[in-house]
Amino acid sequence: MSSYTPPYQLTDTILALSTEIAAMVKEISIRSSLSTQPQLHRVNRIRSVHSSLAIEHNSLTLDQVTALLNGKRVLAPQQEILEIQNAFRAL
Repeated sequence: MSSYTPPYQLTDTILALSTEIAAMVKEISIRSSLSTQPQLHRVNRIRSVHSSLAIEHNSLTLDQVTALLNGKRVLAPQQEILEIQNAFRAL
C-alpha cells in the first residue's frame, strides 16, 4: 500500500482560511434558519431592544415596546420612544 501525497502543502494560511470559511458557513446556516421564521426573529429583536434599553433605565414595558414597533401609539416620553426606535433600526 503506497501513501498518498496531496498536491499541496498544509500551511498556516490554509488553516486560517479554512477556519474563517467554516465560521462563515455556520453564520450563514444560522441566519438562514432565522429567515425561515421571520416572526420569531422579530420577537427576539424586540426582546433584545427592550432588555438592552431597560438596563439603561428606559421605562417602557415589553408590551409598550412591541406596540410601538408595530406602529401603534404609546404614551411615553418622546426621548424613550426615540431610543426604542433607534435601537430597533440599529439591530
